[in-house]
Amino acid sequence: MARTLEEAGHSVAVVDRKPKAFERLPDGFKGKTVVGVGFDRDRLKAAGIEEAQALAAVTNGDNSNILVARVARETFGIDRVVARIYDPRRAKIYERLGIPTIATVEWATERVLQRILPERTTADWIDGSAKILLVERPVPPAWAGKKVADLDVQGHARVAGITRLGEGTVAGPDTVLQDGDLVHVMVNGDSLDQFDRHLVGPVAGRGH
Repeated sequence: MARTLEEAGHSVAVVDRKPKAFERLPDGFKGKTVVGVGFDRDRLKAAGIEEAQALAAVTNGDNSNILVARVARETFGIDRVVARIYDPRRAKIYERLGIPTIATVEWATERVLQRILPERTTADWIDGSAKILLVERPVPPAWAGKKVADLDVQGHARVAGITRLGEGTVAGPDTVLQDGDLVHVMVNGDSLDQFDRHLVGPVAGRGH
């Protein structure tokens, strides 16, 4: 992550309680390295948090990561904060508290299942909590002539875009579907089966 940020032109500071950890940084790393725990305000100041635009808390401990994130948000006013959380139950709680999280267990589980169960319905994109999926589906002939709003399932799935004759476009509710279209749909992770049933089932207007 440090390498990617530097290559994108950002200045980076890394805080770690183990000096040996800095050996994993790329050769030629130009950012700051600060020894200490990430929730120590003095260590964060030494890393330049008062001028920082974002902070990522990615230690191996959930408690440490959420504490670092809260200190950055509440003490130093950093808007762009994210915490890596291994326990998906905690991740849900912290999200409700307004701390964006990456629930690595759920995200990794979903990715592994995609590899070992190739027949399983897959997603083109999965958010960090594995709760929102972007899936691609061909439009069945029965939906031709219907509007995108009819294909949406309120609160569960929404068509975000359409690929037609090799060209993609952002879909609106009044966009008319055609046979041969590919729709790109944002779906709640636990609503995917429901949407697929809606897609192949009888067309009776807008989905519910």
